[in-house]
Order: sequence, then C-alpha cells, then structure tokens
Amino acid sequence: MNTGVNRREFLLRSSSIAIGGAALGSKAMGRAAAAASGIKKGACIGVLPEGMTVLEKFEVAKRAGFDGIEPITLNSADEVRQYAEAAEKTGVEITSIMNSDHWKYPLSDKNPEVVQKCVEGLKTSLHNAHDLGAGAVLLVPGVVTADVRYAEVSSRSQDQIRKLLPLAKELKVIIAIENVGNRFLLSPLEMARYVDEFNSPWVRSYFDIGNVVSNGYPQDWIRTLGKRVCRMHIKRFEPGADYPKFDPKDRRTQGIDWPDVRKALSEVGYSSWITAEVKSGDENYVKEVSARMDRILSGQDPV
Repeated sequence: MNTGVNRREFLLRSSSIAIGGAALGSKAMGRAAAAASGIKKGACIGVLPEGMTVLEKFEVAKRAGFDGIEPITLNSADEVRQYAEAAEKTGVEITSIMNSDHWKYPLSDKNPEVVQKCVEGLKTSLHNAHDLGAGAVLLVPGVVTADVRYAEVSSRSQDQIRKLLPLAKELKVIIAIENVGNRFLLSPLEMARYVDEFNSPWVRSYFDIGNVVSNGYPQDWIRTLGKRVCRMHIKRFEPGADYPKFDPKDRRTQGIDWPDVRKALSEVGYSSWITAEVKSGDENYVKEVSARMDRILSGQDPV
C-alpha cells in the first residue's frame, strides 16, 4: 500500500490548515483584543432566531460567542423574570434596554398625552435596566417632522429628560441618546453639545456606527464624542447584505473603514458594549455575525 503523500496533496492540505488557522487566529485575536480593552460583544434580541423561548435565544447567543443581549422594553413582570432567569442560567448579560415607545410616542410631540406615553414607557425601560443590571437605556430623544421643528425637538426632549434625571440617578441607569434617522443631532458636534447641556453623568451617547455613513464617518464621531459614549450599535457588516466597501478616494463613500473605527475605539479608551443590530437569522448566521465582529475587534475588515 502506498502511504506517501504527493506534492499536490501536501499543498492542498497545507493550504486548508493555513486557512483554518487564519480564521481561528482572527477569532482569537478579536476576543483577546476585546477582552484587553474591556469591550463586550452583544446582540439585539431581534438578531437571534425566531420561534424560540427567551432561554433558548440566550443559549444560542452564548454558543455563538456573545457576552450579552439587548431586549426591548419589557412591559410585564413575567417578561423581566424570563430574562433574569435566562441571564442567570447562561451567564449571558443584559447589555442595555432598547426603549420601544419613542418612535410611536416621541418626547417631542406637540400633544402632551403622546409625550406622557413616551415618558411612562421610558420609566418602564429604566426600571427594566435597573432590575436586570443593564445600566443603560437607549433613547431616541425626538423626531423632526414637517410639523415639529428642529429647535422644538431639542427643547421639548431636553425638558422631559431633565424631569427623569432624578429617577435615572436613583436607579443608577444612564439615559443613552442614540443617533438615528430622526433628522436630529446630525453631527458629532451637535450630539456632544446636546449631551453636555445636561451636565449629568446619567445622560450619555448611544453611538450607532452604521447610522452615520450617509453624511459622516463613524471614526470621526467616535473621536469627537469620546467618553460621552456609553454603548454602541454595530451594523452594515452582516452576512447576506451587499454594503459598499470603503473607498478613501471617494468623498461620498458610504463604506466603513473598519480598521480605523477600531483604532478610534482604542484612542478614546472605549470599554463597554458593542451590540449587533442586524436582521434575524438561524444559529449559523448568528455565529457568523459574531465571527465578523471578532475580526472587526481585531482591527480587520469583517470579510
């Protein structure tokens, strides 16, 4: 029997080993880099497979390598209990609470009854975060519309948030202002000023890396906002989506320079949660999302 390996077989096997080792190395590097910086990987609850119990979703997140999950506002004691038990059983933490009423009932609305509904929803979210040890609530502060001017969104939202600061302080939960498609806080300078005007440790920024590419660069926002940022969302890297690549020669590029984003995170000393906010998928998809985040955290492009 011939047990020798010819040159072609040897090269093929060597290539497979090298590719596999590179993939594992990238994953390990990403986790090591995240651990060294204090960054933790999270996933929005909507990323995880549909049709599962809360505990089953937490188990998928754990197998995929995520440290935490971000739920939306939990409106019943039973929901809070389910998340608390799932976190306890799996060791997967709650990253923050995504407030769920701020689009339908914005703080900036002209109708006081609409505003009050948002306030009540935000109070529920703050209590959720406290009860689950999350430490922060994502808030869209208002929405500029044809009937609600930019200046009105600013003043109305700040007035309502200031009223909630005593509760945020009592619960030790940060109200984290997200940059999003609400036609408000359109630059990092505006976001920085808006947060600073509260002069409170209980109002900070929830920075979404993918939400600024149409009119800015995420690395610029990160460097400008600096320590104001307490949580981050990440998107535009997930499997099955064809996003433009970063082109430094194109002044209108909407691609993301992931290595420079990672560099900016290091420069400002960011050491909190980065949470994937992408579409839902099966367990293999969730694992690939996690692996791509590992590559980003190791200073590479996701693919």
